Amino acid sequence: MPDYKAPLRDMTFVREEMLGFPALWQRLPGCEEVTEDLVAAIYEAVGTFCEEELAPLWRVGDEEGCTWSEAGVQTPTGFKAAYDKFVAGGWPSLTGPVEFGGQGMPPSLENVLNELVGSANWAWSMYPFLTKGARLTIASHGTEAQKNTYLEKMISGQWTGTMCLTEPHCGTDLGMLRTKAEPNADGTYNITGTKIFISSGEHDMVENIAHIVLARLPDAPPGTKGISLFIVPKQLPDANGAAGERNGVSCGSIEHKMGIHGNATAVLNFDEAQGTILGEPNRGLYAMFTFMNVARIGTAIQGVAHSELAKQGAIRYARDRLQSRSLSGPKNPDGPADAIIVHPDVRRMLLTTKAFAEGGRMLIHYLAYEVDISTLSEDSAEQKAAEDMLALMTPIAKAFCTETGFESASEGVQVFGGHGYIREWGMEQNLRDARIATLYEGTTGIQSLDLLGRKVLGTRGKLLDPFIDRIKGFCKENKRNKDVSAFIKPLSEVVSEWDKLTRSIGLRALKNRDEVGAASVDYMMLSGYVTLAYLWAMAAEVAGRKLAEGAGDESFYKAKIQTATFYYAKILPRTRGLLATIGAGSESLMAMDEADFLIE
Repeated sequence: MPDYKAPLRDMTFVREEMLGFPALWQRLPGCEEVTEDLVAAIYEAVGTFCEEELAPLWRVGDEEGCTWSEAGVQTPTGFKAAYDKFVAGGWPSLTGPVEFGGQGMPPSLENVLNELVGSANWAWSMYPFLTKGARLTIASHGTEAQKNTYLEKMISGQWTGTMCLTEPHCGTDLGMLRTKAEPNADGTYNITGTKIFISSGEHDMVENIAHIVLARLPDAPPGTKGISLFIVPKQLPDANGAAGERNGVSCGSIEHKMGIHGNATAVLNFDEAQGTILGEPNRGLYAMFTFMNVARIGTAIQGVAHSELAKQGAIRYARDRLQSRSLSGPKNPDGPADAIIVHPDVRRMLLTTKAFAEGGRMLIHYLAYEVDISTLSEDSAEQKAAEDMLALMTPIAKAFCTETGFESASEGVQVFGGHGYIREWGMEQNLRDARIATLYEGTTGIQSLDLLGRKVLGTRGKLLDPFIDRIKGFCKENKRNKDVSAFIKPLSEVVSEWDKLTRSIGLRALKNRDEVGAASVDYMMLSGYVTLAYLWAMAAEVAGRKLAEGAGDESFYKAKIQTATFYYAKILPRTRGLLATIGAGSESLMAMDEADFLIE
């Protein structure tokens, strides 16, 4: 199995040298005491916990899985003990508000925590991480009574939370959901219905779980306009706020899945379970988007985590595995063969995983920078600009990072050859675990429609144009910078093509709305490739400057420039094919009659 090592040096590069988080924190209210040394200490402590406590449980969770019984769900050996240590270390409270027992650190640090913990053991990480979305939803839309009941316990890690949307007949199309909410005289509601695919929906890690549930009131209008949101705890809080009697929530079963076996994906039955409404009646989907956007960024981080695992495992193996001789002459003349890392195609696979792992990390930090501004800035214009940037970039990050995470995991298997198909090496588990990420929180197709249909065309470019202007501004500033001269021309060209293509799709869509659906996934992937090209050019600019300054760590900075060069030479040209497929329109997709799809 992979011997996971926290990539702290790379994180420091992105955080401090590339994006300048320390300077941002010093100007945001409440972050004045967040120093580079403090953050470095947090990174190191989390990294040690991940390497020593979580990574050893990665394979345990896969092999044992979770165990269902009528008494509840038992998590794999060591999971609860690791969770107790996680709570004792204060990690669930890192970014929580101080008034509810949190440490009040910038929200961006949660993303760092998520990547490290998720890379070490994604199945385990989902138990505490879903709680963040639940508590933010309560904090944003809850009453004072709800906040006082739930937030302190969720921030401390004493209680966890879930998101309950999907029903057996109803996935993406939430307007079809049937779960009912009947009002009681005391202001509570009886929730009745079945939810499926509920990650961390039942487990033995904590004493109580707060389920955030979508349901319909009796007089609700049809469709998504008639959905309300409720807090439905597993155990009803007693008069003192402690977990009391069991609510009408039961786990009917847990799913038998392709991967992430260590996380309990539950079928939850709500049988007149008592809940309280969260937010306004019939505005539940609006409130749930607070949770969903957190989860989408979290799932983007999952894609990065799988790329990182593939990269680490494949590089170690390629350095040690001896097979064949280099085409350009022996590199290990005293041995029976050369290490496979000398072969060009192995290099291609290794550099692909490296470009996506490190590029994806840049993208996640880029979003985290905007999250800090949108959450903490007192400048309303700056805050709005950050919110708009997040609205545009979240579907790109979620869809692109999970697709490239799965590609990286597949390349990781390929580097190992036949050994990659064998369980003991861990690469096949990484591939199985990675597959769900493109489905979670809206599939790649759904995210792509959201990006192109709502965020780009739906705003007439108001969200996209500032990002394109930002990239063009970078190109203009570095036009004569020899350190990035090889990147500026292709970046300028591809961002202009992206801009022109967007307008072309918009014009075609005026005549035929199917043009949006036909183009959406290819458009999203192209958007992701352009975004990473921008970030890799930024990274190369910083690395070149550091080398010129004689900052030391030459091999690290040279590797950044060399990886950027690979990305531009071997990955960015994929946009040419995408431009062609998008240009082909919807005709070839929609021409066949439905009956012709049948198999006789």
